[in-house]
Amino acid sequence: MDGLGRRLRSSLRLKRGRGGPPQDNVGAAVKELERTPEYSLPNFTGGQHFFEYLLVVSLKKKRSGKDYEPTITYQFPKRENLLRGQQEEEERLLGAIPLFCFPDGNEWVPLTEYPRETFSFVLTNVDGSRKIGYCRRLLPAGSDPRLPRVYCIISCIGCFGLFSKILDEVEKRHQISMAVIYPFMQGLREAAFPAPGKTVTLKSFIPDSGTEFISLTRPLDSHLEHVDFSSLLKCLRFEQILQIFASAVLERRIIFLAEDLSTLSQCIHAAAALLYPFNWAHTYIPVVPESLLATVCCPTPFMVGVQMRFLQEVMDSPMEEVLLVNLCDGTFLMSVGDEKDILPPKLQDDILSSLGHQKGEFQPSEQINEHVSGPFVQFFVKTVGHYASYIKREANGQGHFQERAFYKALHSKANRRFVKKFVKTQLFSLFIQEAEKSKNPPAGYFQQKIVEYEEQKKQKKSKEKTVK
Repeated sequence: MDGLGRRLRSSLRLKRGRGGPPQDNVGAAVKELERTPEYSLPNFTGGQHFFEYLLVVSLKKKRSGKDYEPTITYQFPKRENLLRGQQEEEERLLGAIPLFCFPDGNEWVPLTEYPRETFSFVLTNVDGSRKIGYCRRLLPAGSDPRLPRVYCIISCIGCFGLFSKILDEVEKRHQISMAVIYPFMQGLREAAFPAPGKTVTLKSFIPDSGTEFISLTRPLDSHLEHVDFSSLLKCLRFEQILQIFASAVLERRIIFLAEDLSTLSQCIHAAAALLYPFNWAHTYIPVVPESLLATVCCPTPFMVGVQMRFLQEVMDSPMEEVLLVNLCDGTFLMSVGDEKDILPPKLQDDILSSLGHQKGEFQPSEQINEHVSGPFVQFFVKTVGHYASYIKREANGQGHFQERAFYKALHSKANRRFVKKFVKTQLFSLFIQEAEKSKNPPAGYFQQKIVEYEEQKKQKKSKEKTVK
């Protein structure tokens, strides 16, 4: 296990290689792992295809033994006109997906009842492009004991709320016939992904129900469309969320534990989203398959989700400086011990005060997302929002970050101590490298909040002068 743990430097990264038989794809993909920036979902302006594949993954009994193995039993669309190199890479991608659709192992028995689960995973290709698997696991229609199956939509777009609605439509049609799913997905594939705040309407015919019109709307503020903070708030107190954030900011190892796949994937996406405008650049696996549990032995930073049934394997693994979060009962089973001291005390109080304000008075997910994310964005505005002023540019436009002058510009000693550590992280390094390349600050949500904060400070100074 230790040897495998050393090889697991990141979430699944699919590499080119000689093509092998389909049954070898999972093994080859799992063995060919290396470090890569994993949690970074691009912002889409609109116009792209919604998805690449709709897959049905079913459990098929192995030829030897009683165990089952997940297998792709349906694929839309078929990819028949790919070049050989493209076919090999697609085969590796498709060969790895079943492992993540059934991460909880192969020991299954036919069931008559099974609660549906909605979860997701992220795969990174050799060229750095990312694909997200949106999954709905449920029992097929029937009354006899049967095995669950997974509907998995593969897309390069991070928009979890929207794809959850698409899975609702797929589930509704699967109760009738697989044949009814095809025209709906064909219509979706022909539609253009909407711009932020816009809606696309699909026309779909369902036997005995007639023609339906399905509207899919993207949030206007697209930087949070890939996350829903509701599960995180149900499982943990604000103080605990703050400690998880502090651990992530210093790029430590964080393991989330939960019974169900939905809670795991939603909570880990939410924890990573708290880092906006920075991107988690290390191992990131929302739900770790049983065969990859050695990830928790990895000596580099990681953020992973593990099902509670594998708790003993996790506890038996050699781990250092790990925050082990039990989402079932809202406790930390392991911690470093200094999580409450990482962030400046005054800014911690500001975050908690903002989070506690108007608690429970809002319901829509967009309001919850903004309410939870806002205080953490403000934290970065107050600590590193002045970064652009400390990028000195040459005549050719290339920028050079003045690190020492940057953190010395902070008046608060506590803020300065924190930022001196934070600038050494890969989170900050990758962010500042992009800023050095760009001649102008990006016109995004973070920059908007920086401008608002600077304007508030000017107004405050102006009022103080007037009073004097």
